[in-house]
Amino acid sequence: MMKKILLSILAFTAVNCSLMAQTTKLFDGQTTNGWHSYLKTGPGAWKVVDGALQLDPKAEGQGDLLTDKEYENYELSLEWKIAEGGNSGIIFGIHEDPKFGATYLTGIEMQVLDDKGAEDNKKANHLAGSLYDMRAPAHPAKPAGEWNKVKIRKLNGALTFWLNGKKVIETQIGSADWKEMISNSKFKTWADFAAYPKGHIALQDHGAVVSFKDIKIKEL
Repeated sequence: MMKKILLSILAFTAVNCSLMAQTTKLFDGQTTNGWHSYLKTGPGAWKVVDGALQLDPKAEGQGDLLTDKEYENYELSLEWKIAEGGNSGIIFGIHEDPKFGATYLTGIEMQVLDDKGAEDNKKANHLAGSLYDMRAPAHPAKPAGEWNKVKIRKLNGALTFWLNGKKVIETQIGSADWKEMISNSKFKTWADFAAYPKGHIALQDHGAVVSFKDIKIKEL
């Protein structure tokens, strides 16, 4: 009996250690280690400010900031804050290749936006928290200048977004629902959009001051 209890405890400990090992900081809060500009080396116009990755839209080396590694099934969590009138995004499933001039040609985007003051606020599926140009978020984001908490879960094509603890998007990549959204979006003729199950994760440079912090990933 004691042997069975001991084995159960060891098994439970091993499972928990395995789960803990799957959660990784993608940003150490001090450096840009583990990140690079799309199709380049180094962080470009991104720098660390007050413990956050921040884009300086006036600096040289503009471009989206990518994880060095690629990911397929995961839970990504982070916080973002956008300047008034600002636009950005969290783009994932990116295939980094010179034949694709931008991350969004292959990657799927969770929108980051100042819903009140940004120019791109005319369509509901362009607002913060949306599955960009495909589905509007079920709940609004906090205003410019405030931190918004995000979680993106992607598992075997099942895609779920949370914004400030509330589920805002849920769909299945490749499903009838997905295909209908694609057919009504700007991506309907983009053959390589969302075509790569495994890819890089990017923080978008859209010309506005934007900050990201507490960036973590749990591989599933």
